[in-house]
Amino acid sequence: MIPQTSFTSNHNATSGFFALFYKEVKRFWRVSFQTVAAPVLTAILYLMIFGHVLEDHVKVYGAINYTSFLIPGLVMMSLLQNSFANTSSSIIQSKITGNLIFVLLAPLSHFEFFAAYVLAAMVRGLVVGLGVLLATCWFTDIHFEYPLWIVTFGLLSSAVLGALGLIGGIWAEKFDQLAAFQNFFIMPATMLSGVFYSIHTLPAVWQTISHFNPFFYMIDGFRFGFFGASDVSPWMSLIIIGAFLVIVGLIALRMLASGYKLRH
Repeated sequence: MIPQTSFTSNHNATSGFFALFYKEVKRFWRVSFQTVAAPVLTAILYLMIFGHVLEDHVKVYGAINYTSFLIPGLVMMSLLQNSFANTSSSIIQSKITGNLIFVLLAPLSHFEFFAAYVLAAMVRGLVVGLGVLLATCWFTDIHFEYPLWIVTFGLLSSAVLGALGLIGGIWAEKFDQLAAFQNFFIMPATMLSGVFYSIHTLPAVWQTISHFNPFFYMIDGFRFGFFGASDVSPWMSLIIIGAFLVIVGLIALRMLASGYKLRH
């Protein structure tokens, strides 16, 4: 028979996990005009500008028009940036205001802490990504050749950026440092990952460099789900993203377990 104290402890931990997850989802949803609607509008503006200017000048994947090619890239770019923003902004705000201590005092393991934040980041990323897809698919014909690949890469990529946001939020001690992490790492890696172009249009040296960018595999694999065509094998992209998720996940868990920059 399981002792009553053990049951109570497990029940409290489970309740704590869902409470933290709910808090993080509600935090971004309460300002959804800023956290959801604004990124969707930004993506539409990107599509209108780049699609109009480059439609007749850029050829990708044979018969696929450029606007159709651009939409999955914009969906994934929005998903990545917002998944990162959710965890990173929450952690840094809690550290600066001093209320992070109340979360740390809760009966939660570092894994439950990690899971609650990352899952909430995934929810925001996927909501924004879906919003961008629904808002942009009216501009041109869009195909869904392999929906399972779309869902798989969407889930994995949002988890990776949620974990990266956790790392960035824990590491940063002020908003300037977090902005530097985002502006000098997340933003360049996203913009140079093939959102607006196929890497086969690049010179050989830049194609080689692109293969060292894990964000490239996220977008390329995601785009494969729409068109059944990609710059590299989707299985290779899946393996690389999976390995990257394990690496950043272990780093984030280690930082949480050690209390790095969380306990003063």
